[in-house]
Amino acid sequence: MSDPVHVVCPHCDAVNRLSAERLADQPVCGKCAKGLFVARPLDVDSARFSKHIGRNDIPVLVDFWAPWCGPCKMMAPAYNQAAQKLEPKMRLLKVDTEQAQELGARYNIRSIPTMALFLNGKEIARKAGAMDAGSIVAWAQAHGAK
Repeated sequence: MSDPVHVVCPHCDAVNRLSAERLADQPVCGKCAKGLFVARPLDVDSARFSKHIGRNDIPVLVDFWAPWCGPCKMMAPAYNQAAQKLEPKMRLLKVDTEQAQELGARYNIRSIPTMALFLNGKEIARKAGAMDAGSIVAWAQAHGAK
């Protein structure tokens, strides 16, 4: 049996502890009893972002985007498709840099869309520019999805 991993619930943000082997078994949250994986990116504000980046033991892929950005809108369906392929080994988040400007500033986001991959609270990889679903999955797996 492997070491336990912590996974933040996408619904209530409770931190759940489970064995790594159980990630693919459609685990549910111990607090709200909803599924820990939803096969889609989560739209997060600053507080939720910090919780998911800091408390998830699985890699967290973040799409920094803005509603006025054409390439961001074009990439959104591909990012949704990537979530279906990358979960449960990775959590995917979306940060609207217009609503959470402090996150864009903190992480020095200079162009959008920008994807950043975090592990244990630290950024481990970054890629700017729109990508298709296959490229997102391949990039994420090459940089952190086990």
